[in-house]
Amino acid sequence: MFGRLTWQAIPWSEPIPLIAAGGVGFLLAAVVGWVFVKGYAPYMWKEWITSVDHKRIGVMYCLLALVMLLRGFSDALMMRSQQAVAFHGGGYLPPDHYNQIFSAHGTIMIFFVAMPFVIGLMNFVVPLQLGIRDVAFPTLNSVSFWLTAAGALLVNISLVVGEFARTGWLPYPPLSELQYSPGVGVDYYLWSLQISGAGTLLSGINLVTTILKMRAPGMSYTRMPVFCWTALASNLLIVAAFPVLTAVTAMLLLDRYLGFHFFTNEMGGNPMMFVNLIWVWGHPEVYILVLPAFGVFSEVISTFSGKPLFGYRSMVAATMAICLLSWLVWLHHFFTMGAGADVNGFFGIMTMIIAVPTGVKVYNWLFTMYGGKVRFEPPMLWSIGFMVTFVIGGMTGVLMAVPPADFVLHNSLFLVAHFHNVIIGGVLFGLFAGYNYWFPKAFGFRLDEKWGKRAFWLWFVGFYAAFMPLYVLGLLGMTRRMQHFDRPEWYPWVLAAAAGAGLITLGIGAQIVQLVVSIRNRAALRDITGDPWDGRTLEWATASPPPAFNFAVMPNVKGEEPYWGMKTKARELAHLLTAEPSYQPISVPRNTATGVVTAFFAVVIGFAMIWRIYWLAGIGFVGLYAAFVAFAWRNRSEEEIPAAEVARRDRDNRFVRSSVLAEGASQ
Repeated sequence: MFGRLTWQAIPWSEPIPLIAAGGVGFLLAAVVGWVFVKGYAPYMWKEWITSVDHKRIGVMYCLLALVMLLRGFSDALMMRSQQAVAFHGGGYLPPDHYNQIFSAHGTIMIFFVAMPFVIGLMNFVVPLQLGIRDVAFPTLNSVSFWLTAAGALLVNISLVVGEFARTGWLPYPPLSELQYSPGVGVDYYLWSLQISGAGTLLSGINLVTTILKMRAPGMSYTRMPVFCWTALASNLLIVAAFPVLTAVTAMLLLDRYLGFHFFTNEMGGNPMMFVNLIWVWGHPEVYILVLPAFGVFSEVISTFSGKPLFGYRSMVAATMAICLLSWLVWLHHFFTMGAGADVNGFFGIMTMIIAVPTGVKVYNWLFTMYGGKVRFEPPMLWSIGFMVTFVIGGMTGVLMAVPPADFVLHNSLFLVAHFHNVIIGGVLFGLFAGYNYWFPKAFGFRLDEKWGKRAFWLWFVGFYAAFMPLYVLGLLGMTRRMQHFDRPEWYPWVLAAAAGAGLITLGIGAQIVQLVVSIRNRAALRDITGDPWDGRTLEWATASPPPAFNFAVMPNVKGEEPYWGMKTKARELAHLLTAEPSYQPISVPRNTATGVVTAFFAVVIGFAMIWRIYWLAGIGFVGLYAAFVAFAWRNRSEEEIPAAEVARRDRDNRFVRSSVLAEGASQ
């Protein structure tokens, strides 16, 4: 009746996952209990869990990413500490558990930290920058988020019920085939990615449609902020690449469940086809993550330099060039697997070429800073730290694009250092810059500057201490995923990397303290105007946090920096440029439980299929179908905000902005 699920699925003999799961369960129960005791449950259900407001969904995406960052980084700490004590010994992690940890670390960091964080920022910011009221498909947006959360939940369930994959963050056959991985670990991996990947694909479709079809009047393509361009490129890649991921994981599921032979060693199967397909998705995925981070840096560097972005059109061209070229480099991930000199040479050259538009961006950011009045606030520090760090990562990537060099460095810790150099120095630094930059817009108060700078420096120094030694270890011949080692020349570098991970831990602690201190001192950090950074794009033209309708009156865009132009002229005249508009009622989408209900049944289906409980999977499919039927037959899809409420919210913000302009004129 319960398929393969027995009491032995719980790792009773392994204290680490049981203690970790117990701690997380206790914390979760405490939070839920606090919400109910304080009477916040109705508010949470109505205003957050069932919300279809793009801003709240964006915040929830970012919150999920930050929580999963703690989970994924705990795996990294265990790996580094294991290697630090595993010289001439077995360490404290059994090989089986260690294999699960490095597999879970990569999976969580890419799919459930970087992806939700990127999509969360795009969800929150893009409609505001375009001057519109919501995304194209608000309910689909909610479904997308909750499906991503459902995939994350399945990964975490594997910590205490069953096991996770031991195959690495990409489950190469034949190791991931049933013959060599008969447990449920690979199934957890595949079903969590199928579910979360569906959510990501829906989000990509939603944001592409929003950017192409729903811009404010006058917001032509050449007037869109660069962040919107990078979001467009990223989501075009999602729409094109994620069906490949879905297809390749579905084929592996068919191999494991129904005895197909897509990727087996026999009966016509071809394991190399999996490697090709997974990297046809996998290398565009790198740019899905880093392009929005490039957009964040463009916004931050322009704002904190007090200048328009240098070379706007070349930045747009470079963004779209990267979008196209990202499809011509996937094979450099397996130069050593026998493709031949001609094929390797072509992909090596294309990998070098794709560095050119990235270099264009770096020079444009530097020229934007040149001659500007640079303010070294935390978002700007993350951006400068990125430029230094990412250039190093890019150069090591070009080095590895040379096939003979890659034959030496492939599968070594040099590769691990390069990958983290790009993902942490590029993506994560960009996400932290965006987090600090747009936090006051989301919550109405700034993050504490002092603790923000402390967090940056701990992260920055910790990153170099943790990953520069890995370049050396790679050159010395240490391969990745080693549970123990006995080479004495490696040991000092391993200890240095562990010390660097400790500094990053302090950096994460500083970020937690920054958030706590900021909430405690939120009155002093209040953003009263909606424009705390003297921003240049339309999201700063509305209140902080923005109302449900974003803009009382749709902006009429004129010029490449419409908000900056209006603000500059208003400062010269010492009053707002426009008189109070004639306020009209505004219709906004109604909240719906479709997203969270869909995710619930998706978790039921995933868990049931992992453990081969087919009757439970059937119930899940029926529930999923019923949820969509109920949504399709709803009577009301929108609700109206009265003109009086629209006027009240807008007048409050106009009054504050007018007062600030008057004070500036009198000084």
